[in-house]
Amino acid sequence: MSVPKFKNINIKAYKPGKSRIDKKKKYIKLSANESSLGVSASVKKIFNNKNLIINRYPDSKSKILRKAISKETKCDFDKIICGAGSDEIIQMICQLYLNKNDEVILPEYSFLMYRIYSKIVGAKILFSKEINYKVSVENILKKVTKKTKIVFIANPNNPTGTYLNKSELLFLRKKLNKNILLVIDDAYHEYNIKADYISGLDLFKRSKNVFILRTFSKLYGLASLRIGWGYGDRKIINALYKIKPPFNVNFLAELCATEAISDKKFVKKSIKHNVIWGKKIKKLFLKYNVTSNEVVSNFLLLNFNKCKISSKLFMKQLLNNQVIARTMEEYKIKNCLRLSIGNSSENKYLLKVVKKIFKNV
Repeated sequence: MSVPKFKNINIKAYKPGKSRIDKKKKYIKLSANESSLGVSASVKKIFNNKNLIINRYPDSKSKILRKAISKETKCDFDKIICGAGSDEIIQMICQLYLNKNDEVILPEYSFLMYRIYSKIVGAKILFSKEINYKVSVENILKKVTKKTKIVFIANPNNPTGTYLNKSELLFLRKKLNKNILLVIDDAYHEYNIKADYISGLDLFKRSKNVFILRTFSKLYGLASLRIGWGYGDRKIINALYKIKPPFNVNFLAELCATEAISDKKFVKKSIKHNVIWGKKIKKLFLKYNVTSNEVVSNFLLLNFNKCKISSKLFMKQLLNNQVIARTMEEYKIKNCLRLSIGNSSENKYLLKVVKKIFKNV
């Protein structure tokens, strides 16, 4: 008996950062850019509610959450769509816009799911060169052809931790053909408090050819509940609802996200924590000639090119001390590691380990 033939999809499956190496040992996981402070106290209360109704299907249009998002961001309720993580919305955008041999432009170092979902529907990926690990608007524009349908950008960018400022984003949208959809992923926007930065949502709230992605997986700590949202022109949103799975956002995720987005105190605390610890960690690594991006996201891309040891050797030493960072092999970034900013106790331990490693080399 043979297996029915299926189509050949020539892609590499997404490979997440390691969670553990040895089941017998406890590791500090700094490999996945997760929330350093977990979830807010108000979100935790939801899990203790014994009256949660889970035997009914959730609202297929996530109206409660969309109302909360609309209120907090001053956005049009009817231009919001929720998904099982922003990943699912990326997938739906690709399904809606792309046909075989259409072209998608991505910065060479960008979130892997952009290329994976684009390739699944048969689109051709064109990579634009970055300059010092920063997205280059000029190099994106050089890649544009008549076949270009979408340009994906995360701002701040994952995995490099660099960003485009307000004028650079406006210039990009102005120079792109108006029929090309610019997708801006705001996943890390809360962490960027630089004066020249503005989120994609705040900058293009009224645009018809810009689509914004946002997530509850990072700052809000809801990664395991898989909840995100997208914002775009009503015509795009209406079309996405036609292809969206009917009950893609579970009821618990919607409740938690609704509570999380209104907890401004927790948001301020998380951002402050990230800035303080990000600068401390960056400063220590710089002492050993390991350079990194500015603290505009909840991770650092550590570059070992000027350091006396390689990223591979340093990673090995980290693992020996039960700390997990993210190798950059999947992204094809040489001699670098990505390190998430953890909670206070994790960061204190990390600093001790770093000093210990460099003392012994």
